Amino acid sequence: MAHLDEYDISKTWNAVMTASQRITPEQSDEVRNLTFHVKDGGFNYHVGQSIGILFPGPHPYGNTQHLRLYSIAGDAPAPSGQGVLLELCVRRCFYIDEVSGERYPGIASNKLCDAQPGAQFTLTGPYGSHFQTPEANTSNLLMIGTGTGIAPFRAFLQRIYKRHNEWKGKVRLYYGARTGMEVLYNNDRNTDLALYYDQATFKAIEGLSKRPWLGESNAIEQTLQQHAQNIWDLMQDDNTCVYLAGLEKISSALGEAMSKVAGSKSRWNWMRHELQEQGRWAELLYS
Repeated sequence: MAHLDEYDISKTWNAVMTASQRITPEQSDEVRNLTFHVKDGGFNYHVGQSIGILFPGPHPYGNTQHLRLYSIAGDAPAPSGQGVLLELCVRRCFYIDEVSGERYPGIASNKLCDAQPGAQFTLTGPYGSHFQTPEANTSNLLMIGTGTGIAPFRAFLQRIYKRHNEWKGKVRLYYGARTGMEVLYNNDRNTDLALYYDQATFKAIEGLSKRPWLGESNAIEQTLQQHAQNIWDLMQDDNTCVYLAGLEKISSALGEAMSKVAGSKSRWNWMRHELQEQGRWAELLYS
């Protein structure tokens, strides 16, 4: 997993923000769905990749610019010959100074969340391998993520159900959040994922933290443990592809849950290796 200073940012793209919509209620953390328009015909991307946004300085520690990566959360068709549209899911972030204890706004997220339609930004990338859609619409898709990490799954679902007519394989999404209001695409304010509930093949299994008031986010571990047998059984099908997105801890949480149901860690490691060797495993993780 590369560090931010290792990314090639020599190629840049001019983008205009065309829409900014808050998708979580006022009483929860602010998360916005942002739409960008890139007119350059040479720009292209795939679901599952990340895009970089450059913020000119000066910044702390003498940095002339600040790079932030975001998973592409959705793609919308632009008029023919008029460039590309892409969507990002951005959470407004803050950090606490370890010495003074003061709270400071994050550089990138606050500028993005405060921006109004018409604002211009400089993009780089895209980066990373993309989530490839299996050729056969009978394939089972197993998606596991948490928080804003499920952003690429949203785009993936859009592509599956909008561009592949009837998807006959099982589509399962396991995800976690601290509270029901943080279930980004299926809460009281936003029912984006609900668009797919009328699809006979789709099922989303959500998990919520048992102690959200402590800022805990152990929901994905609980969800994986509770549904370990179902997940393991689906993996046994040679027609199943696995996709992970979000924090690195998802990988270890999945490994722990699968090792228990598989009977040993070595058997789980063998299973994961088989999925990877057969091209049925893809992940987009960050620390």
